[in-house]
Amino acid sequence: MTALGMVIVSHSKNIAQGVVDLLLEVSQDVAITYIGGSEDGGIGTSFEQVQAKIDANPQDDLLAFYDLGSAGMNLEMAADVTDKTLTVLKVPIVEGAYTAAALIQAGVAKEVILAQLKELEIKK
Repeated sequence: MTALGMVIVSHSKNIAQGVVDLLLEVSQDVAITYIGGSEDGGIGTSFEQVQAKIDANPQDDLLAFYDLGSAGMNLEMAADVTDKTLTVLKVPIVEGAYTAAALIQAGVAKEVILAQLKELEIKK
């Protein structure tokens, strides 16, 4: 297993699961935890669920990817309270997470991965 893990947060269970299914094609050794949707199975996110998935990831250094506003907000709040190093990335969830997963699997240094992801950054 690699030292760098990943967290995926989506408003939709199906989106989160689909992204992870895709990532597992290129990152069998990367610790990936994810959450999609609200506790009742609807569309949404919650801080408690996001925090639980961060805590459940066995790695202490995590790259975090999200789909929309409140998912990012929940990740930012979790970053403030977790003992883990959580880097929240503002990139397209599929392209960004896939790029990171493949590079982590290949053993690329975190700094190089972040430089690659910077090129995908959403600037709004």
